Amino acid sequence: MAKFCPLFSGSSGNATYIGTPDGGILIDAGVSAKRIREALAAREIEPESIKALFVTHSHSDHICGVKVLASKHHIPVYLTDGTLQGIKDAGLYSEKIEYNCMDGEVELDFAKVSSFATSHDCEGSCGYVIDLGGRKIAVCTDLGYISDEVHSALVGCDLVMLESNHDVKMLQSNSLYPYPLKKRILSDEGHLSNNACADEAAKLLNSGTTRFMLAHLSRENNLPPLAKETTRSQFALSGAKDGVDYRLAVAAPFDNRMIIL
Repeated sequence: MAKFCPLFSGSSGNATYIGTPDGGILIDAGVSAKRIREALAAREIEPESIKALFVTHSHSDHICGVKVLASKHHIPVYLTDGTLQGIKDAGLYSEKIEYNCMDGEVELDFAKVSSFATSHDCEGSCGYVIDLGGRKIAVCTDLGYISDEVHSALVGCDLVMLESNHDVKMLQSNSLYPYPLKKRILSDEGHLSNNACADEAAKLLNSGTTRFMLAHLSRENNLPPLAKETTRSQFALSGAKDGVDYRLAVAAPFDNRMIIL
């Protein structure tokens, strides 16, 4: 039995729990350690059961809780060289923490975790595939486009958490964001749009993935029903039906659901 819990998602902070009865991991800790502990407690998950913390990149909404959480609960941290340097540059490095730079695959007692490079304006940005011995889950957010490497990593996963950050028309026409920020978000090192997400999700559905969690939605330039409908409509083109051929959900900024695979 595998558990997937999107604890926090979005520009205000990100953290995802994935586990089995033998233990679990966190992907990112982008809110305070206190809030993460409270979210875990609401699901009756002890922090001591977390065997590793994997960091996708060094932007604050993914790392601000890493230092306190990992040091207090003696959780080893896995990340790329670039992300480790980013943590140091942000003043969040601690000698009390065991940092492990990713080099291929990490094997834990209950899972194998592999990283794949993502295109984002942050050195060493990556996503993760977690193989729980029969179930595979991917976490893939904060990327400007789907590269061949990203697609290859996601193929074969049972559940994919995929970024559906913004609606292009909302960002271009209605957003109060300054032009340089809009340009950054729309670039190949920015964030994935609803349409780009839907295109990739459709390819994954055709290759066998049946569970999708849309994540890292912009509060200013997106709406959860719009993100979901964009992907659902793309699925419908192939005749696939929600609840029959796939399950599609949207991660909330603070999310109390637990998905059992």
